[in-house]
Amino acid sequence: MTSEQTLTGKRILIFVGDIYEDLELWYPHLRLQEAGAETVLAGLKAGETYDGKHTYPAKADVAISDVDPSTFDGVVCPGGFMPDKLRREDKVKTIIRHFHEKGQLVAAICHGGWLLASAGICRGTKQTGSPGIQDDMVHAGVTWEDAEVVVDGHIVTSRRPDDLPAFCRALIDVLEKQAS
Repeated sequence: MTSEQTLTGKRILIFVGDIYEDLELWYPHLRLQEAGAETVLAGLKAGETYDGKHTYPAKADVAISDVDPSTFDGVVCPGGFMPDKLRREDKVKTIIRHFHEKGQLVAAICHGGWLLASAGICRGTKQTGSPGIQDDMVHAGVTWEDAEVVVDGHIVTSRRPDDLPAFCRALIDVLEKQAS
């Protein structure tokens, strides 16, 4: 196993839906695969193709309603307009709470933090995200930090696409620590 394959055997769920932020889905998706993890895209309908904000398509591997979170090691919540729609889905919130309760990776970038707030897992945590959701996150109980990445135990958050290199390094670091 090379040093680039440190996540072999890990399965990571990534939410996908209409008008996701293209880079915030694809960069972690591909970077986690490069590190050896299996990534699974979960949307409202299995096999459905969703367009990102910049029209890059992503096909859901599985329906959110069919996800068994106990078969995964963590979840990534990309931003865009997608989180505002998905946070209304009870199963999405249940999945996020599962990972949080197990101390497994819960990661969100940009507007993806809305999913964490709606799942009710923010109180007493340190997080960052898009400046546009700062008030919502503070009201949900977050201690807000304006940083490229904030790691609070198993919760990893970032602000925007420019922060993706730091975000992905932190994802991998948290997952490696969970393996040891």
